[in-house]
Amino acid sequence: MPVTEHISKAFEADLETTRTRVLQMGGLVEAQILAAMRAYATGDAALIEQVIENDKRVNGYEVSIDSACSHIVVRRQPAASDLRLIMGISKIVTDLERIGDEAEKIARMARALHQHGPQHTQRFPAVRLAADTAVRMLRQALDAFARLDAVAAAEVLKEDPVLDSEFSAVLRQVITYMMEDPRTITAGLEIVWVAKAVERIGDHAKNVAEQVIYIVRGTDVRHTSFADVERELSKG
Repeated sequence: MPVTEHISKAFEADLETTRTRVLQMGGLVEAQILAAMRAYATGDAALIEQVIENDKRVNGYEVSIDSACSHIVVRRQPAASDLRLIMGISKIVTDLERIGDEAEKIARMARALHQHGPQHTQRFPAVRLAADTAVRMLRQALDAFARLDAVAAAEVLKEDPVLDSEFSAVLRQVITYMMEDPRTITAGLEIVWVAKAVERIGDHAKNVAEQVIYIVRGTDVRHTSFADVERELSKG
């Protein structure tokens, strides 16, 4: 095997290993959100502690993937699309780590909420609806990354206004709840923090999708309207 071909195959193997690690991290982060929301619904103390403890694993993924990206840049000196992939991965893992932080925050809020009684979380099914939307966005973004599919990534961007609307609905409901009974203000504020964490998860999922578009098309679509993104992708 010629030396250049050997180097090329080793480079491809490095990239594929790193992409696989990103997807593993994404799977862990998704599991963290689902576990945190179960803890929010049930107050399960063991589940809460599990989410908090597993955040260390999420952080470990970020550190190891960032290190792998740095080594690839130094050893392989990638250019063009390969360099975009490495740059995009570095930003994606940052967003995944922050999603992990939001899941941990939900778990901590769940513990505080259930000290006030389970009736508070049961009154607001809109929080769980918003969480379902956020998880769907993350799952779609990770699938688009796995397939390097810019069109599928753009579909994630369409979900962001939906999640924003769901978050606003939660705010209206909680404000009414607190106005009707001032004794619920502490619990109400904690529910708002949970809803805000869910909304932030959606923002980070959107960021992941935007990075997929950048990796595939070389176009930075951050701070760009969805209509403009669609026009850009329609150019083929």
